Amino acid sequence: MNNYTLTLNAAPDNSNSLKVDLLNVKKASLVLRAINHKLRQQILKLIDENGRITVTEIYVKLRLEQSVASQHLSILRKAGFVNTERDGKFIYYTVNTGRIEELNNFVESLLN
Repeated sequence: MNNYTLTLNAAPDNSNSLKVDLLNVKKASLVLRAINHKLRQQILKLIDENGRITVTEIYVKLRLEQSVASQHLSILRKAGFVNTERDGKFIYYTVNTGRIEELNNFVESLLN
């Protein structure tokens, strides 16, 4: 076993084994953790309500420090939950609805 896979015996006679890619499990947990945060959920809701919005509008409306808003937006962007679009000197954020749908489908498959 290396640091990134876990092999489990699926049958008592060791004839079948299951491999778990631990690196992918870790990445998936980071995606879930990105959305499992109250402030990031508020940010997503605000972006959705506005269609597209700048970081300045986000931190003013939510009464946050600019650095806090930027840090949380970075986490959401890395997880794929928001898209960015540059317009001159402004960067606008929009919700990546396709990614949210993927998350919903994944969570449903885990729970059913």
